[in-house]
Amino acid sequence: MKKTPRIATLVGAIALSFTVHAQEAADPIERAVHVCAACHGDEGRSNKVMAPSLAGQSRDYTIRQLSDFRNQSRAETDVQAYMWGISALLDDKTIAGLADYYAQQSPAPGRAAPARLAAVGRAIFERGIPAKGVRACASCHGDRAEGQAAFPRLAGQHADYLYRQLRAFRTPLRPHGILMKKETLALTDAQLRAVAAYLQSL
Repeated sequence: MKKTPRIATLVGAIALSFTVHAQEAADPIERAVHVCAACHGDEGRSNKVMAPSLAGQSRDYTIRQLSDFRNQSRAETDVQAYMWGISALLDDKTIAGLADYYAQQSPAPGRAAPARLAAVGRAIFERGIPAKGVRACASCHGDRAEGQAAFPRLAGQHADYLYRQLRAFRTPLRPHGILMKKETLALTDAQLRAVAAYLQSL
């Protein structure tokens, strides 16, 4: 795929950042962690509402997402330019090392969310909506949304980020969320926001 001038510029800037950090740390994982921290926070605990926390995330899930960014099959417009560029510089060993590193970090704590909205989200998360064929989110993500195997940890993520990702599953931009496509298509935007608010509070 031909890179646009903007993407090419970003890739060049990212490569320069890796080079600078290479002078500070010889280990490629440590270099990568330095770069990731700019958006995802120290030890993967994000303070930016549109950047997910990586701390405590499932190893398998992190590997899959970085690989999807690298092969450009995950393509949300708000992340594609930067994450395509950053992941292009990562080999399989570095991706696995990053996944191991973040899986071992203490997750970010939950954040306050509107109580009534979170209550609606909790009901969907715990019980689903059988009348609409929506299964309980907890059946895959765990009772406290802490994730398991290939299913990501969602607890404590920013509600704004989660809402945008839930909407992205309705599109071709996230191709490896077959189960999520069906679930999100059955929910209204208001219900997606409620689920996101509840998850932020965990």
